[in-house]
Amino acid sequence: MTTSRSLAATDADRPATFRAVLAVPQFRALYASFGVFMVGETVKMLALAVLVYERTGSPLLSALAYVTGFLPYAVGGLLLTALADRWRPRVLLVGYDLLRLASVAVLACGVLPPAGMLGLVLLVGLFSPVSTATRNALLPDLLAGDAYVLGRSLFTVAAGATQVLGFATGGLLLGLVGPYGALWLTAGTCAVSALLVRYGVADHPRRAAPSDQGVVGQTWRVNRLLLADPVVRGLLLAQWLPGSLVVAAEGVIVPYVDGLGRAAGAGVLFAASALGMLAGDLVLGRLVAPVRRERLTPWLALLLGVPMLGFVAGPGLAVAAVLFGVATFGFAYHLGLARRFLAAVPEDRRGQAFGLLSTGLMTAQGVAAGLAGAFAEIVAPGTVMALAGAASLTATGLLWRRLRPAPAAPADGDWPGPAVGSGVEPAGVPGRPDDTDKTP
Repeated sequence: MTTSRSLAATDADRPATFRAVLAVPQFRALYASFGVFMVGETVKMLALAVLVYERTGSPLLSALAYVTGFLPYAVGGLLLTALADRWRPRVLLVGYDLLRLASVAVLACGVLPPAGMLGLVLLVGLFSPVSTATRNALLPDLLAGDAYVLGRSLFTVAAGATQVLGFATGGLLLGLVGPYGALWLTAGTCAVSALLVRYGVADHPRRAAPSDQGVVGQTWRVNRLLLADPVVRGLLLAQWLPGSLVVAAEGVIVPYVDGLGRAAGAGVLFAASALGMLAGDLVLGRLVAPVRRERLTPWLALLLGVPMLGFVAGPGLAVAAVLFGVATFGFAYHLGLARRFLAAVPEDRRGQAFGLLSTGLMTAQGVAAGLAGAFAEIVAPGTVMALAGAASLTATGLLWRRLRPAPAAPADGDWPGPAVGSGVEPAGVPGRPDDTDKTP
Protein backbone atom coordinates (compact mmCIF):
# COMPACT_ATOMS: atom_id res chain seq x y z
CA MET A 1 0.00 0.00 0.00
CA THR A 2 1.37 3.38 -0.91
CA THR A 3 1.88 6.24 1.48
CA SER A 4 1.40 9.93 0.88
CA ARG A 5 3.96 12.57 0.11
CA SER A 6 4.00 16.25 -0.70
CA LEU A 7 3.99 17.08 -4.37
CA ALA A 8 6.01 20.21 -3.77
CA ALA A 9 8.81 18.25 -2.17
CA THR A 10 9.24 15.77 -5.01
CA ASP A 11 12.01 16.43 -7.53
CA ALA A 12 11.34 20.16 -7.20
CA ASP A 13 14.71 21.36 -8.48
CA ARG A 14 15.55 19.13 -11.41
CA PRO A 15 13.53 17.40 -14.11
CA ALA A 16 13.75 13.68 -14.78
CA THR A 17 15.77 12.49 -17.77
CA PHE A 18 14.72 10.45 -20.78
CA ARG A 19 17.50 8.02 -19.97
CA ALA A 20 16.13 7.39 -16.47
CA VAL A 21 12.58 6.95 -17.75
CA LEU A 22 13.52 4.65 -20.61
CA ALA A 23 15.75 2.62 -18.29
CA VAL A 24 12.60 1.22 -16.63
CA PRO A 25 11.93 -2.12 -18.39
CA GLN A 26 8.17 -2.15 -17.83
CA PHE A 27 7.84 1.41 -19.13
CA ARG A 28 9.83 0.51 -22.25
CA ALA A 29 7.50 -2.39 -22.95
CA LEU A 30 4.37 -0.31 -22.37
CA TYR A 31 5.74 2.54 -24.48
CA ALA A 32 6.73 0.27 -27.37
CA SER A 33 3.34 -1.41 -27.24
CA PHE A 34 1.62 1.98 -27.45
CA GLY A 35 3.70 3.01 -30.46
CA VAL A 36 2.89 -0.23 -32.31
CA PHE A 37 -0.77 0.17 -31.35
CA MET A 38 -0.97 3.72 -32.75
CA VAL A 39 0.70 2.80 -36.05
CA GLY A 40 -1.62 -0.18 -36.45
CA GLU A 41 -4.76 1.80 -35.70
CA THR A 42 -3.83 4.54 -38.17
CA VAL A 43 -3.11 2.03 -40.94
CA LYS A 44 -6.35 0.18 -40.16
CA MET A 45 -8.53 3.28 -40.45
CA LEU A 46 -6.88 4.33 -43.72
CA ALA A 47 -7.28 0.84 -45.19
CA LEU A 48 -10.89 0.62 -44.05
CA ALA A 49 -11.75 4.01 -45.57
CA VAL A 50 -10.23 2.97 -48.92
CA LEU A 51 -11.92 -0.43 -48.79
CA VAL A 52 -15.37 1.00 -48.07
CA TYR A 53 -14.97 3.56 -50.86
CA GLU A 54 -13.89 0.86 -53.33
CA ARG A 55 -16.93 -1.28 -52.48
CA THR A 56 -19.55 1.49 -52.27
CA GLY A 57 -18.22 4.46 -54.25
CA SER A 58 -19.61 6.69 -51.47
CA PRO A 59 -17.39 9.51 -50.14
CA LEU A 60 -19.70 9.83 -47.12
CA LEU A 61 -19.37 6.17 -46.14
CA SER A 62 -15.62 6.37 -46.71
CA ALA A 63 -15.38 9.34 -44.34
CA LEU A 64 -17.54 7.51 -41.78
CA ALA A 65 -15.22 4.50 -42.06
CA TYR A 66 -12.23 6.70 -41.27
CA VAL A 67 -13.78 8.29 -38.16
CA THR A 68 -15.81 5.31 -36.99
CA GLY A 69 -13.03 4.17 -34.66
CA PHE A 70 -13.36 7.45 -32.75
CA LEU A 71 -17.15 7.80 -32.64
CA PRO A 72 -17.82 5.21 -29.91
CA TYR A 73 -15.12 6.65 -27.66
CA ALA A 74 -17.53 8.88 -25.75
CA VAL A 75 -20.03 6.05 -25.29
CA GLY A 76 -17.42 3.60 -24.02
CA GLY A 77 -15.94 6.27 -21.77
CA LEU A 78 -19.29 6.96 -20.15
CA LEU A 79 -20.35 3.33 -19.71
CA LEU A 80 -17.36 1.00 -19.43
CA THR A 81 -14.32 2.68 -17.85
CA ALA A 82 -14.94 1.03 -14.46
CA LEU A 83 -13.31 -2.01 -16.10
CA ALA A 84 -9.98 -0.15 -15.96
CA ASP A 85 -10.01 -0.56 -12.17
CA ARG A 86 -11.92 -3.85 -11.89
CA TRP A 87 -9.57 -5.88 -14.11
CA ARG A 88 -5.83 -6.46 -13.82
CA PRO A 89 -4.07 -4.04 -16.21
CA ARG A 90 -2.04 -6.61 -18.11
CA VAL A 91 -5.06 -8.86 -18.64
CA LEU A 92 -7.13 -5.97 -19.95
CA LEU A 93 -4.45 -4.57 -22.28
CA VAL A 94 -3.58 -7.97 -23.74
CA GLY A 95 -7.26 -8.87 -24.03
CA TYR A 96 -8.02 -5.67 -25.93
CA ASP A 97 -5.13 -6.29 -28.34
CA LEU A 98 -6.41 -9.81 -29.00
CA LEU A 99 -9.93 -8.46 -29.55
CA ARG A 100 -8.51 -5.98 -32.07
CA LEU A 101 -6.54 -8.77 -33.74
CA ALA A 102 -9.69 -10.89 -34.16
CA SER A 103 -11.74 -7.98 -35.52
CA VAL A 104 -9.05 -6.91 -38.00
CA ALA A 105 -8.68 -10.50 -39.19
CA VAL A 106 -12.42 -10.61 -39.89
CA LEU A 107 -12.18 -7.33 -41.81
CA ALA A 108 -9.20 -8.62 -43.79
CA CYS A 109 -11.10 -11.75 -44.82
CA GLY A 110 -13.61 -9.56 -46.68
CA VAL A 111 -16.62 -11.58 -45.50
CA LEU A 112 -18.62 -8.61 -44.17
CA PRO A 113 -20.60 -6.03 -46.15
CA PRO A 114 -19.59 -2.38 -45.64
CA ALA A 115 -22.29 -1.83 -42.99
CA GLY A 116 -21.09 -4.90 -41.10
CA MET A 117 -17.49 -3.70 -41.26
CA LEU A 118 -18.44 -0.32 -39.79
CA GLY A 119 -20.54 -1.99 -37.10
CA LEU A 120 -17.69 -4.27 -36.05
CA VAL A 121 -15.26 -1.37 -35.77
CA LEU A 122 -17.82 0.60 -33.74
CA LEU A 123 -18.31 -2.33 -31.37
CA VAL A 124 -14.60 -2.88 -30.73
CA GLY A 125 -14.10 0.88 -30.40
CA LEU A 126 -16.35 0.94 -27.33
CA PHE A 127 -13.45 -0.60 -25.38
CA SER A 128 -10.83 1.86 -26.64
CA PRO A 129 -11.29 4.34 -23.74
CA VAL A 130 -10.98 1.45 -21.28
CA SER A 131 -7.62 0.52 -22.80
CA THR A 132 -6.45 4.14 -22.75
CA ALA A 133 -7.54 4.57 -19.12
CA THR A 134 -5.77 1.37 -18.11
CA ARG A 135 -2.51 2.39 -19.76
CA ASN A 136 -2.58 5.89 -18.25
CA ALA A 137 -3.42 4.59 -14.78
CA LEU A 138 -0.64 1.99 -14.93
CA LEU A 139 2.02 4.60 -15.68
CA PRO A 140 2.28 5.97 -12.08
CA ASP A 141 2.91 2.40 -10.90
CA LEU A 142 6.01 2.28 -13.12
CA LEU A 143 7.37 5.83 -12.72
CA ALA A 144 7.49 8.07 -9.66
CA GLY A 145 7.68 11.84 -9.22
CA ASP A 146 8.81 13.89 -12.21
CA ALA A 147 9.66 10.71 -14.12
CA TYR A 148 5.90 10.13 -14.29
CA VAL A 149 5.38 13.57 -15.85
CA LEU A 150 8.14 12.96 -18.40
CA GLY A 151 6.65 9.55 -19.17
CA ARG A 152 3.30 11.21 -19.88
CA SER A 153 5.13 13.64 -22.15
CA LEU A 154 6.76 10.78 -24.06
CA PHE A 155 3.36 9.21 -24.68
CA THR A 156 2.10 12.49 -26.13
CA VAL A 157 5.16 12.72 -28.37
CA ALA A 158 4.71 9.11 -29.45
CA ALA A 159 1.03 9.67 -30.27
CA GLY A 160 1.88 12.44 -32.73
CA ALA A 161 4.97 10.80 -34.21
CA THR A 162 3.42 7.37 -34.69
CA GLN A 163 0.31 8.81 -36.33
CA VAL A 164 2.56 10.55 -38.88
CA LEU A 165 4.42 7.25 -39.35
CA GLY A 166 1.12 5.42 -39.62
CA PHE A 167 -0.14 7.73 -42.36
CA ALA A 168 3.10 7.35 -44.30
CA THR A 169 3.23 3.58 -43.78
CA GLY A 170 -0.45 3.20 -44.55
CA GLY A 171 -0.15 5.04 -47.84
CA LEU A 172 2.83 2.91 -48.85
CA LEU A 173 1.15 -0.35 -47.82
CA LEU A 174 -2.04 0.49 -49.67
CA GLY A 175 0.02 0.98 -52.82
CA LEU A 176 2.01 -2.22 -52.34
CA VAL A 177 -0.42 -4.78 -50.93
CA GLY A 178 -3.85 -3.11 -51.16
CA PRO A 179 -6.32 -2.55 -48.32
CA TYR A 180 -6.76 -6.24 -47.44
CA GLY A 181 -3.02 -6.77 -47.22
CA ALA A 182 -2.68 -3.65 -45.07
CA LEU A 183 -5.34 -5.03 -42.73
CA TRP A 184 -3.47 -8.33 -42.36
CA LEU A 185 -0.32 -6.43 -41.49
CA THR A 186 -2.34 -4.41 -38.96
CA ALA A 187 -3.39 -7.70 -37.39
CA GLY A 188 0.31 -8.41 -36.97
CA THR A 189 0.78 -5.14 -35.06
CA CYS A 190 -2.01 -6.22 -32.70
CA ALA A 191 -0.14 -9.45 -31.98
CA VAL A 192 3.16 -7.59 -31.42
CA SER A 193 1.50 -5.14 -29.05
CA ALA A 194 -0.06 -7.99 -27.05
CA LEU A 195 3.27 -9.83 -26.79
CA LEU A 196 5.11 -6.71 -25.62
CA VAL A 197 2.64 -6.19 -22.77
CA ARG A 198 2.33 -9.88 -21.88
CA TYR A 199 6.07 -10.45 -21.52
CA GLY A 200 7.26 -6.94 -20.68
CA VAL A 201 4.79 -5.72 -18.05
CA ALA A 202 4.31 -7.32 -14.65
CA ASP A 203 0.91 -8.66 -13.58
CA HIS A 204 -0.18 -5.70 -11.43
CA PRO A 205 -3.26 -6.23 -9.26
CA ARG A 206 -6.63 -4.69 -9.95
CA ARG A 207 -7.40 -1.49 -8.05
CA ALA A 208 -11.02 -2.08 -7.10
CA ALA A 209 -13.32 -5.02 -6.49
CA PRO A 210 -16.36 -5.51 -8.72
CA SER A 211 -19.47 -3.66 -7.60
CA ASP A 212 -22.98 -5.03 -7.23
CA GLN A 213 -24.08 -2.23 -9.56
CA GLY A 214 -22.31 -3.79 -12.52
CA VAL A 215 -19.85 -2.13 -14.86
CA VAL A 216 -22.22 0.52 -16.24
CA GLY A 217 -23.67 1.40 -12.84
CA GLN A 218 -20.24 1.61 -11.25
CA THR A 219 -18.92 3.76 -14.09
CA TRP A 220 -21.79 6.23 -13.72
CA ARG A 221 -21.51 6.32 -9.92
CA VAL A 222 -17.77 6.95 -9.84
CA ASN A 223 -17.95 9.51 -12.66
CA ARG A 224 -20.54 11.42 -10.62
CA LEU A 225 -18.35 11.28 -7.53
CA LEU A 226 -15.31 12.46 -9.46
CA LEU A 227 -17.22 15.37 -10.97
CA ALA A 228 -18.73 16.25 -7.58
CA ASP A 229 -15.26 16.80 -6.13
CA PRO A 230 -14.46 20.49 -6.78
CA VAL A 231 -10.71 19.89 -7.04
CA VAL A 232 -11.01 16.99 -9.48
CA ARG A 233 -13.71 18.80 -11.47
CA GLY A 234 -11.59 21.94 -11.73
CA LEU A 235 -8.55 19.99 -12.90
CA LEU A 236 -10.62 18.12 -15.47
CA LEU A 237 -12.05 21.34 -16.88
CA ALA A 238 -8.57 22.88 -16.92
CA GLN A 239 -7.31 19.98 -19.06
CA TRP A 240 -10.40 19.81 -21.28
CA LEU A 241 -11.23 23.36 -22.27
CA PRO A 242 -8.28 25.64 -23.18
CA GLY A 243 -6.67 23.13 -25.53
CA SER A 244 -9.88 21.73 -27.02
CA LEU A 245 -11.06 25.20 -27.99
CA VAL A 246 -7.83 25.76 -29.92
CA VAL A 247 -8.20 22.37 -31.61
CA ALA A 248 -11.42 23.79 -33.07
CA ALA A 249 -9.25 26.01 -35.27
CA GLU A 250 -7.78 22.90 -36.94
CA GLY A 251 -11.28 21.99 -38.07
CA VAL A 252 -11.28 24.91 -40.52
CA ILE A 253 -7.70 24.66 -41.80
CA VAL A 254 -8.78 23.26 -45.17
CA PRO A 255 -11.25 26.06 -46.01
CA TYR A 256 -8.76 28.63 -44.71
CA VAL A 257 -5.91 27.56 -47.01
CA ASP A 258 -8.38 27.15 -49.86
CA GLY A 259 -9.26 30.82 -49.39
CA LEU A 260 -5.56 31.61 -49.75
CA GLY A 261 -5.48 29.72 -53.03
CA ARG A 262 -3.12 27.21 -51.43
CA ALA A 263 -5.31 24.13 -50.96
CA ALA A 264 -2.22 21.92 -50.79
CA GLY A 265 -0.98 23.99 -47.85
CA ALA A 266 -3.32 22.31 -45.36
CA GLY A 267 -0.63 19.74 -44.64
CA VAL A 268 1.80 22.53 -43.78
CA LEU A 269 -0.52 23.92 -41.09
CA PHE A 270 -1.34 20.48 -39.70
CA ALA A 271 2.38 19.68 -39.55
CA ALA A 272 3.16 23.01 -37.86
CA SER A 273 0.48 22.30 -35.28
CA ALA A 274 1.88 18.84 -34.55
CA LEU A 275 5.48 20.07 -34.40
CA GLY A 276 4.59 22.86 -31.98
CA MET A 277 2.91 20.40 -29.64
CA LEU A 278 5.80 17.93 -29.79
CA ALA A 279 8.36 20.70 -29.19
CA GLY A 280 6.43 22.00 -26.19
CA ASP A 281 6.29 18.58 -24.56
CA LEU A 282 9.95 17.89 -25.19
CA VAL A 283 11.21 21.29 -23.97
CA LEU A 284 8.94 21.62 -20.93
CA GLY A 285 9.18 17.96 -20.01
CA ARG A 286 12.94 17.62 -20.23
CA LEU A 287 14.53 21.04 -19.73
CA VAL A 288 12.30 22.82 -17.21
CA ALA A 289 12.40 22.02 -13.50
CA PRO A 290 9.14 20.59 -12.09
CA VAL A 291 8.26 23.52 -9.83
CA ARG A 292 8.94 26.08 -12.56
CA ARG A 293 6.95 24.00 -15.05
CA GLU A 294 3.95 24.03 -12.73
CA ARG A 295 4.27 27.78 -12.22
CA LEU A 296 4.30 28.27 -15.99
CA THR A 297 1.08 26.25 -16.43
CA PRO A 298 -1.43 29.15 -16.68
CA TRP A 299 0.90 31.17 -18.90
CA LEU A 300 1.36 28.25 -21.28
CA ALA A 301 -2.42 27.88 -21.39
CA LEU A 302 -2.62 31.56 -22.37
CA LEU A 303 -0.11 30.89 -25.14
CA LEU A 304 -2.64 28.56 -26.74
CA GLY A 305 -5.05 31.36 -27.54
CA VAL A 306 -2.98 34.50 -28.08
CA PRO A 307 -1.37 33.61 -31.46
CA MET A 308 -4.72 32.49 -32.86
CA LEU A 309 -6.02 36.05 -32.57
CA GLY A 310 -3.67 36.93 -35.44
CA PHE A 311 -5.84 34.96 -37.86
CA VAL A 312 -8.36 37.78 -37.87
CA ALA A 313 -5.94 39.53 -40.28
CA GLY A 314 -5.93 36.56 -42.68
CA PRO A 315 -2.15 35.88 -42.68
CA GLY A 316 -0.43 34.00 -45.49
CA LEU A 317 0.64 30.38 -45.27
CA ALA A 318 4.09 30.98 -43.75
CA VAL A 319 2.84 33.31 -41.01
CA ALA A 320 -0.13 31.03 -40.34
CA ALA A 321 2.23 28.08 -39.84
CA VAL A 322 4.27 30.08 -37.32
CA LEU A 323 1.10 31.10 -35.46
CA PHE A 324 -0.06 27.50 -35.24
CA GLY A 325 3.36 26.26 -34.10
CA VAL A 326 3.63 28.89 -31.36
CA ALA A 327 0.07 28.33 -30.18
CA THR A 328 0.34 24.55 -29.95
CA PHE A 329 3.63 24.83 -28.05
CA GLY A 330 1.31 25.92 -25.24
CA PHE A 331 -0.25 22.44 -25.09
CA ALA A 332 2.65 21.61 -22.77
CA TYR A 333 0.57 23.26 -20.04
CA HIS A 334 -0.94 19.84 -19.35
CA LEU A 335 2.42 18.66 -17.97
CA GLY A 336 2.08 21.13 -15.11
CA LEU A 337 -1.25 19.56 -14.16
CA ALA A 338 -0.21 15.90 -14.41
CA ARG A 339 1.00 15.31 -10.85
CA ARG A 340 -1.74 17.43 -9.33
CA PHE A 341 -4.43 15.42 -11.11
CA LEU A 342 -2.81 12.14 -10.12
CA ALA A 343 -2.73 13.29 -6.49
CA ALA A 344 -6.32 14.50 -6.49
CA VAL A 345 -7.94 11.19 -7.46
CA PRO A 346 -8.23 8.08 -5.26
CA GLU A 347 -5.84 5.29 -6.18
CA ASP A 348 -8.57 2.65 -6.38
CA ARG A 349 -10.41 4.75 -8.99
CA ARG A 350 -7.37 6.02 -10.87
CA GLY A 351 -8.20 4.10 -14.02
CA GLN A 352 -11.69 5.51 -14.24
CA ALA A 353 -10.42 9.03 -13.50
CA PHE A 354 -8.03 8.84 -16.45
CA GLY A 355 -10.84 7.37 -18.54
CA LEU A 356 -13.05 10.33 -17.69
CA LEU A 357 -10.18 12.68 -18.56
CA SER A 358 -9.58 11.16 -22.01
CA THR A 359 -13.28 10.82 -22.76
CA GLY A 360 -13.86 14.47 -21.91
CA LEU A 361 -10.94 15.51 -24.11
CA MET A 362 -12.19 13.55 -27.11
CA THR A 363 -15.73 14.84 -26.64
CA ALA A 364 -14.70 18.47 -26.10
CA GLN A 365 -12.43 18.44 -29.15
CA GLY A 366 -15.13 16.88 -31.33
CA VAL A 367 -17.78 19.35 -30.21
CA ALA A 368 -15.40 22.31 -30.61
CA ALA A 369 -14.39 21.22 -34.12
CA GLY A 370 -18.03 20.73 -35.07
CA LEU A 371 -18.98 24.20 -33.84
CA ALA A 372 -16.04 25.70 -35.72
CA GLY A 373 -17.23 24.06 -38.90
CA ALA A 374 -20.74 25.38 -38.35
CA PHE A 375 -19.46 28.94 -37.76
CA ALA A 376 -17.33 28.70 -40.90
CA GLU A 377 -20.55 28.39 -42.90
CA ILE A 378 -21.46 31.98 -42.04
CA VAL A 379 -18.14 33.76 -41.28
CA ALA A 380 -14.63 33.61 -42.73
CA PRO A 381 -12.45 30.69 -41.55
CA GLY A 382 -9.80 33.11 -40.29
CA THR A 383 -12.40 34.78 -38.09
CA VAL A 384 -13.42 31.36 -36.75
CA MET A 385 -9.79 30.63 -35.84
CA ALA A 386 -9.52 33.97 -34.04
CA LEU A 387 -12.77 33.26 -32.19
CA ALA A 388 -11.37 29.87 -31.16
CA GLY A 389 -8.33 31.64 -29.71
CA ALA A 390 -10.54 34.14 -27.87
CA ALA A 391 -12.67 31.30 -26.46
CA SER A 392 -9.51 29.53 -25.26
CA LEU A 393 -8.30 32.72 -23.58
CA THR A 394 -11.68 33.14 -21.88
CA ALA A 395 -11.61 29.56 -20.59
CA THR A 396 -8.06 30.05 -19.32
CA GLY A 397 -9.08 33.21 -17.48
CA LEU A 398 -12.04 31.49 -15.85
CA LEU A 399 -9.89 28.51 -14.84
CA TRP A 400 -6.83 30.53 -13.80
CA ARG A 401 -7.12 29.52 -10.15
CA ARG A 402 -7.17 25.84 -11.12
CA LEU A 403 -4.28 26.23 -13.52
CA ARG A 404 -2.06 27.86 -10.89
CA PRO A 405 -0.19 25.47 -8.58
CA ALA A 406 -1.25 25.41 -4.95
CA PRO A 407 1.02 27.49 -2.70
CA ALA A 408 1.54 24.48 -0.46
CA ALA A 409 0.48 20.85 -0.52
CA PRO A 410 -2.62 20.38 1.65
CA ALA A 411 -2.89 17.64 4.18
CA ASP A 412 -4.11 14.24 3.08
CA GLY A 413 -7.78 13.40 3.24
CA ASP A 414 -10.15 10.62 2.41
CA TRP A 415 -12.10 10.73 -0.82
CA PRO A 416 -14.74 12.03 -1.71
CA GLY A 417 -13.03 15.30 -0.99
CA PRO A 418 -9.79 16.56 -2.50
CA ALA A 419 -6.91 14.28 -1.60
CA VAL A 420 -4.28 16.63 -2.99
CA GLY A 421 -0.84 15.56 -1.86
CA SER A 422 -1.53 11.81 -2.03
CA GLY A 423 0.92 11.18 -4.85
CA VAL A 424 2.79 8.04 -5.74
CA GLU A 425 5.20 6.78 -3.15
CA PRO A 426 8.83 7.10 -4.25
CA ALA A 427 10.40 3.76 -5.03
CA GLY A 428 14.01 4.26 -4.00
CA VAL A 429 14.92 6.97 -6.50
CA PRO A 430 12.69 8.94 -8.87
CA GLY A 431 12.03 7.17 -12.12
CA ARG A 432 12.83 3.69 -10.84
CA PRO A 433 9.94 1.29 -10.26
CA ASP A 434 9.48 -0.88 -7.21
CA ASP A 435 8.43 -4.18 -8.74
CA THR A 436 7.88 -5.86 -5.41
CA ASP A 437 4.41 -6.70 -4.21
CA LYS A 438 2.87 -6.01 -7.62
CA THR A 439 1.18 -9.36 -8.15
CA PRO A 440 -2.20 -10.30 -6.70
